[in-house]
Amino acid sequence: MKQVFLFSNSTFALILSGLIIFSSCKKNSVTNSTDPNPSLTVDAAQSDAVSDAQFNDVFNITMGVQASDVGENIGLGTGSGIIYRTSDAASAKSTDSTARCFTVTVDPTTLHVFPKTVTIDFGSGCVGKDGKLRKGKIITTYTGPMFQSGSKATTTFDNYNVDSFHIEGTHEVENTSTSNAISWTVKITGGKITNTLNGKWRQWDAVRTHQQVQGNDTPYNLLDDVFQITGSATGSNSAGVSWTSTITDPLLRKFTCPWIDQGKIEITRNNNNAILDFGDGTCDNKMTITINGISYKISL
Repeated sequence: MKQVFLFSNSTFALILSGLIIFSSCKKNSVTNSTDPNPSLTVDAAQSDAVSDAQFNDVFNITMGVQASDVGENIGLGTGSGIIYRTSDAASAKSTDSTARCFTVTVDPTTLHVFPKTVTIDFGSGCVGKDGKLRKGKIITTYTGPMFQSGSKATTTFDNYNVDSFHIEGTHEVENTSTSNAISWTVKITGGKITNTLNGKWRQWDAVRTHQQVQGNDTPYNLLDDVFQITGSATGSNSAGVSWTSTITDPLLRKFTCPWIDQGKIEITRNNNNAILDFGDGTCDNKMTITINGISYKISL
């Protein structure tokens, strides 16, 4: 099966940056929209973006566990450049500027015996290759190698923090691939992200399905790979804002493009909606956010 590529530097984290710019630079225009509290709708979109980014990070780490750590290949080949050394040749030849500061344990150690529990322990502070400071443990139980259809990986956390964010909940990945296409479903249950500096929190439950829609016939050519992302989420935060987010038009991600370049997400807070539109398939960093009929261009 073709190795999946990394969804690192989550586009939704980039959306967050765009929304911050949007909420500050377009303040007067937003005030005139039909949404009586447009800043709360923006807050909901920001909270959804932060939550998605944090749990996407968990996906990349747990699906990127290396065979050298667990004795066999059980991941999906993601995660280079996050906590492990990047896989490109230039980096491989260079000096590792950040010494490895996490440990990986596996139980049982017997090869090909599942379920297998892998614990990544970042201790009291570990700076990853991506520059983020992680603490605590990520604990994942794999029912089988994740490149095999039907395998599941269920992750919980033990006092786990990323920078100033404390992460809680259950993260589950299931390989739902068929003989014709690679796909996996990601489910977050009871997700909670708390800012340890100010106590503010976000709760988030979500289901995301990633399916390869182009490139299935060329397993050794990653350049023609295109993935389609669908799903929905519900959330709330300590400011009293509750929302739902739904991918109304499937998001498309090409291997050759660093951006999601097509699709729409609808954020709903009470009866107020925000639409995030990623465009027509052109690979660029442009998107549009629309609140109650008023649209604004954002460069990420």
